[in-house]
Amino acid sequence: MAVLRIRTWGDPVLKTRAKEIDKVTTEIRTLAQDMMETMQAEGNAVGLAANQVGVAKRLFVVEIASKKGPSKRYTLINPEIIATTKECEIAEEGCLSFPGIWGPVERKVGVKIQGMDLEGKSVTLEGEGLLARAFQHELDHLDGMVFVERMSMVHRVMLNRQLKELVKHTKAVMAGRGTPKI
Repeated sequence: MAVLRIRTWGDPVLKTRAKEIDKVTTEIRTLAQDMMETMQAEGNAVGLAANQVGVAKRLFVVEIASKKGPSKRYTLINPEIIATTKECEIAEEGCLSFPGIWGPVERKVGVKIQGMDLEGKSVTLEGEGLLARAFQHELDHLDGMVFVERMSMVHRVMLNRQLKELVKHTKAVMAGRGTPKI
């Protein structure tokens, strides 16, 4: 297993719509394991999409801490939301691709999501609260959308300086002139 480099804002892969995965292969299973390990190495991360590690494929991993027993882990291939609650809530979000940047994002309170597991079998999952938020956040990544784009214009303007600095740093890393922040 390996800890992968997380791509930060300014890397074009984050704005790329990920491609469907036709078949679950050993390569896909290894990618999912490496993504889970990468996310866990970050400590307080909840989810990670494949394009965040430079792979434009429709795959994400999520791990939610449980008050009773071990944390719950989810790996979903070719996910799609098939139902949502009407209710929304606003909560602070962050993202491994935006180190140190947080802001309020409105999301549906509950979602039902469908995709494939690592065996290639169809699965349907339901989530509320943090799990629903994580599913929506990671699915946005796979569609080439990032959480700051879901913030109000006021909040984006407030973050403008930080975002520009992150883009500058990311471009330097991509050109071999810098060290990744994460």
